[in-house]
Formats: sequence, C-alpha cells, structure tokens
Amino acid sequence: MRILLTNDDGFQAQGLQALYRVLAETSRHQICIVAPENQQSAKGRSITLHKPLFLTRHTLRCGGKGFAVAGTPTDCVKLALQGGILPFEPELVLSGINAGPNLGSDVFYSGTVAAAMESMLIGVKAFALSLAVESYTEPLDFEHAAAYVRDVLLEDPVLTACEGLLNVNFPYQPQEDWQGARWTRLGREAFFNNFEVRRNPLGREYYWIYGNQPEDKSEGTDHKAIADRCVSITPLVDDLTDHKALRQLTVDSRS
Repeated sequence: MRILLTNDDGFQAQGLQALYRVLAETSRHQICIVAPENQQSAKGRSITLHKPLFLTRHTLRCGGKGFAVAGTPTDCVKLALQGGILPFEPELVLSGINAGPNLGSDVFYSGTVAAAMESMLIGVKAFALSLAVESYTEPLDFEHAAAYVRDVLLEDPVLTACEGLLNVNFPYQPQEDWQGARWTRLGREAFFNNFEVRRNPLGREYYWIYGNQPEDKSEGTDHKAIADRCVSITPLVDDLTDHKALRQLTVDSRS
C-alpha cells in the first residue's frame, strides 16, 4: 500500500517515528513522511497563506523520503497530495501517532484530526491515530499502538475499504490489557477554560489559558471505550450541516 505519514507533533516526534519504523519493517508498503518541522498541536484546520512553506528534505531508512514543512498539519497534507513532491500517489494517509487522546470535542481543535480531514476532503482515505496518554511525566511507549496499526488496522479489509476518515484512539495500558476494539461516536462535552492573568518582566499584561474537559462516558462514546481499555474507532465526516434542522426548516417553510 502507498502510505503518507503526517502528524501535528512535528517531524521528529516519537509517535510518528515509531509508526514509520514499525511499518518500514515490512516491505509491503511504500511510505513517505510529510510533517510539520515543529510542534503544531491544536492548530485545527488552519493553513498558511501569508508566508512561504519551506521544506527540509530527509532520507529515511529503507529508502523512504521525508519532508519537514514550516507549516501546519493541513499545509502538509495539501502539499503532499497536491504539490507534486512525492514519488507516488498515496492510497492512505496516517496522521499520528499523537501523544495524547483526541476524543469528543478534541477533534475540533486537533491538528492530528485536521490533517486526516484534509486528506478526506481531497479524496484520500485517512486514519487519525492517537495514544490516550494518562501522564506525560514518563517516557511514552508508542510501539504497541504502531504494531496494532500494522497488524490489525492495515490488515482489516473493512477498515482499509472505508472511504473517509476514521478517528482511532489507543489505550495507554500495555496491549495485553486491552479489551478489544469498539466502533464509537464522539462524546458530547466542551472544555471548561480558565484564563490566568500574568505580567511579563516589562509589565505588559497577558493571559495563560488552561482548563479541563469533562469526559462523556455514556455508552457508545469514545471516552467510554478508552475508559474500558478498548481501542476506539470513530467514523467522521466533513459535513457540518444540521440535516435534522434543515429537514424541519424545509417542512416549516412549506406550512
């Protein structure tokens, strides 16, 4: 399979490099990487319009080509799929593996999901891949998640035939503790934000944003699957139209 790897944590991010290393162990796939040169988390669907996209070329092990882009995750996918820089046309885009979950309303901010969404909009199916890390104080282990991508996701004809975007979150526990995989829906919750006011050494006021996200652990949600140590797989679409409201408004206008 012809695969493009990208992410929002940056070209040298551990999750992306682990995914490439594990996939490159088999000769079944052609793989290239086009990823941001720096950390781009929470960039969402932003694109770069008012400055150039500089590239740094890398030669990957096993002969693959890599490009670090001075831009956003969406920039990377646009450039990779429509900029003529790759030696092949990708059949699949894998975005990740992200260091941290992308569950519920996370998907509206996530650069990981945004990159996969851009691929779907262009017409190439994509998986957004995230590891539901519980703590960032210890070295992160992406090997189990990467092996699951290679041995399960890419070998499942139902998943690989799925046209569109699958948002996949992996439990952080060792794989032997996982309780299978579930098809899920996005949890419905919103971030509760706080803004701490501070002053820099020159006395200028600024704000530091932080907060927390309530977890919707109702049955069938992605949060519930991760809480139960299951791989969560959520099909996503690009259509934000409220079809229920549209149908009702159409009926009302005829009344």
